[in-house]
Amino acid sequence: MSLFEDGRPFLHALPAEDRRALLALGTHRAYAPGEVVLREHDRTTFVVAITSGWATVSVETERAVRLILALRGAGEVVGDQAAVDHGSRSATVTALGRMESVVVSGDRFRAYLAARPVATVLIMRQFSSRLRSSDGERRSLASEKVLQRLAARLVELAERTGHPGTDGAITVDLPLPQHDIAAAVGSTREAVAKALRLLRDQGIVRTASRRFVVMDIELLRLLAEGRATGEHIPARPRD
Repeated sequence: MSLFEDGRPFLHALPAEDRRALLALGTHRAYAPGEVVLREHDRTTFVVAITSGWATVSVETERAVRLILALRGAGEVVGDQAAVDHGSRSATVTALGRMESVVVSGDRFRAYLAARPVATVLIMRQFSSRLRSSDGERRSLASEKVLQRLAARLVELAERTGHPGTDGAITVDLPLPQHDIAAAVGSTREAVAKALRLLRDQGIVRTASRRFVVMDIELLRLLAEGRATGEHIPARPRD
């Protein structure tokens, strides 16, 4: 499972001329923290190219529980599936902090793909990557415990967005409140709070308001890979 796209973001992978051509087709739009960019089941077809900031991609389960499937950042596009197949929105996209973007109509985006073979190949590759990630998410939810899924999420957040310090600790400033972390893990806020408390007690992470610090990335990886459990966490060496 992964919150992040594999490979280079769509905009960054485009040849410079193709990237400029796409951005010239749209209009600039800034989204406030928590503002909905796209809503699940809507019939709109516009595409949003993120130029700075982050957004969450989430769905609502049959039990009316919000599940975060992915994070999208600068260089990525969202809303492309509905633009291509004219179907309803498959997920809700919400700005995580202030987000800058360029919004392109569905008609213009389809015409752009028809005229730009490289862009079409990249979009198809993106569709495939997201489908594989979705399949992996279903397997994870069916087979992994909350602590393992939480550890995996924290590891990739640290690796993809963290700032290493001189002491080996990694600080993650992404503004993910605890209820969003729970939604990304696919569990209740209470269960995630309990798992976070265990990680804090073991000195593996430190938490603060909308930030956390990974003190021992190797132990966290062991938990994420299922090679350690809450009952059998290897002791951290003391200075």
